[in-house]
Amino acid sequence: MKKEEIEALCFEDALHELESIVSKMDNGQVKLEDAISMYEQGNLLRKQCEKKLAEARLKVEQITTSTAGQAIGLEPFKAE
Repeated sequence: MKKEEIEALCFEDALHELESIVSKMDNGQVKLEDAISMYEQGNLLRKQCEKKLAEARLKVEQITTSTAGQAIGLEPFKAE
């Protein structure tokens, strides 16, 4: 799967692909070259999952801070 294809995946699809790679690698029946390629793809999938989770988190809540920069509460996300 190409980087552009991975970046287009929703969280659930990226996670499913990542779980599939982990399962295949845990099996131990993967050649070294294939394992390296799968690791690289897995890393891209992990980053995509993290990105989608961060985006979702920002949509749900926004941290409010004091003038000193300390977190003091949460507010619903406001789309700009």
